[in-house]
Amino acid sequence: MTGVAGYQVVRDRTEALAAPLGPEDQTVQSMPDASPTKWHRAHTTWFFEEFVLGPHVPGYRVFHEGYRYLFNSYYEAVGPRHPRPERGVITRPGVAEIAAYRRHVDEAMARLIDRGAGAAAGLVELGCNHEQQHQELLVMDICHALSHNPLAPAYGELPWQAPVLAGKDRPDWLRHDGGIVEIGHDGSGFAFDNESPRHEVLLRPYELAPSLVRNADWLAFIADGGYDRPELWMSEGWATVRAQSWRAPEYWRKRDGDWWAFGLGGLEPVRAEEAVAHVSWFEADAFARWAGCRLPLEAEWEALAPEPDDEGAGAAGFYGTVWQWTASPYGAYPGFSPAAGAVGEYNGKFMVNQQVLRGSGLPTPPDHARRSYRNFFPPHARWVFAGLRLARDAP
Repeated sequence: MTGVAGYQVVRDRTEALAAPLGPEDQTVQSMPDASPTKWHRAHTTWFFEEFVLGPHVPGYRVFHEGYRYLFNSYYEAVGPRHPRPERGVITRPGVAEIAAYRRHVDEAMARLIDRGAGAAAGLVELGCNHEQQHQELLVMDICHALSHNPLAPAYGELPWQAPVLAGKDRPDWLRHDGGIVEIGHDGSGFAFDNESPRHEVLLRPYELAPSLVRNADWLAFIADGGYDRPELWMSEGWATVRAQSWRAPEYWRKRDGDWWAFGLGGLEPVRAEEAVAHVSWFEADAFARWAGCRLPLEAEWEALAPEPDDEGAGAAGFYGTVWQWTASPYGAYPGFSPAAGAVGEYNGKFMVNQQVLRGSGLPTPPDHARRSYRNFFPPHARWVFAGLRLARDAP
């Protein structure tokens, strides 16, 4: 188990582009789901204080009583919390105060780990993985915030960043002959509760595309009227397209007849060979239908995906580029039971009106990915580093 005294929250290295954007370029919309960087840093600190230090360290001194209200995300059993859409208007505590809060908790956590976490060891490990989740969310939220800046400032490269490619071309689709397969976490290493229990699933023969869908493919979808053809869309998706005036993926902007995309590197031309990103499940599902294919079931994805550390795992873009939407609604595996107490609210309470994504994205810490990982977001979400891999029934 790794220590928690050295959080690795990446820093914002903003660089403004020379040419500011005009009003016609402002196609993205504000989103109440996004949170400020200091909130993420404070919330992950609060998690250790609330679930580890408070219950397991006698005499632990809480840093500030009001932080329990400000930095609780959604744990109803803990108590009332500050409304999520209003996190951005809280100007105090400031950055320096949050840093002091983290030092206070880090020091207490280091002492606990040095003498042995004992019964709290599982919660410490959960807290470390929870922090990695928020490292990724932090990057997504910063990207969203910077996309609203008329100067289109760049965030900069992530420490582990590699080219955002869709994967190497392969002559054949990846085939699975079907049958009974086991999916879910195998018990080795850490996993979130929603990855268990491991269980059997019956699959029909199918194939997965050898690479992720590319920007070039999406440009063809746009050119063929993909956003104007209701027969391609789920009813709710079509209503969303019309209500939100979607014409392209989130952060794409058309200037002088050419498509540009805002990302961590600022505003850059859309590169045909890169994997398409920042598309909702509604868009992914419509594209798959337009392509004469479908989205894979999460069990189909898992049955053919390698582990992230396997040789060649990234060759087909399974990890490290974009999370991949699946056709599977987010629900409980057979035999799933949430943990007792407030920490049991971590995943189980969200098992409705969400779609499962598999793999990992560019801002995902590399050692956070695994084959059984089940990410989930509502079908309209577009600020996620999400794309898709096509599937089809095998002959």
